[in-house]
Amino acid sequence: MANEFLMTKWRLWYQSLDVNHDKVISLDDVEESRKKFSELHHLSAEEKESTMKSIEQWWEKYIFRGSSGQEITQEQFLNRLNAEFKSNKEKFIKDKRDCFSTILGVIDINHDKFIDQDEFVLCFRAYGHENLTADTDFFNAYKPVDGKVPVKVIVDSWTDFLSSEDSSKESIEKKAFESGV
Repeated sequence: MANEFLMTKWRLWYQSLDVNHDKVISLDDVEESRKKFSELHHLSAEEKESTMKSIEQWWEKYIFRGSSGQEITQEQFLNRLNAEFKSNKEKFIKDKRDCFSTILGVIDINHDKFIDQDEFVLCFRAYGHENLTADTDFFNAYKPVDGKVPVKVIVDSWTDFLSSEDSSKESIEKKAFESGV
């Protein structure tokens, strides 16, 4: 079983995925995030269609896990993560790396393998996180150079956030979520 530190981080992730803040992850969260992401980025019709499909596929593969968008309670989410973590930690880590590589591939609108502040903040706004100051502080915690952070840096950080049981390691994501993102 994952330790309490890791379970706490999983709870924070769950809350961040509850886009409409109704205490369950559902297709409503998928639809709201897809719609807001496309609107905030002013995508062309072609880009919008492709992006919305990619976001939906990400939710289905990594969040709903093939359950066709059935509502997920926090308890169900934590139990699933814990079972996957206990079963095969290496596979769990690889899955989380793939999860964040995939979604950051969508967020990286210009496909330059870097995330800039606008891409980052707009993504978090699309996921229901409207505190611009907190979102900007979150981005800056990755120590951008020339206003950009390599996708790999963010992927590695999120992977560690969701897989490390070491409470002595600072977590950018944990700190951000606990401070109001």
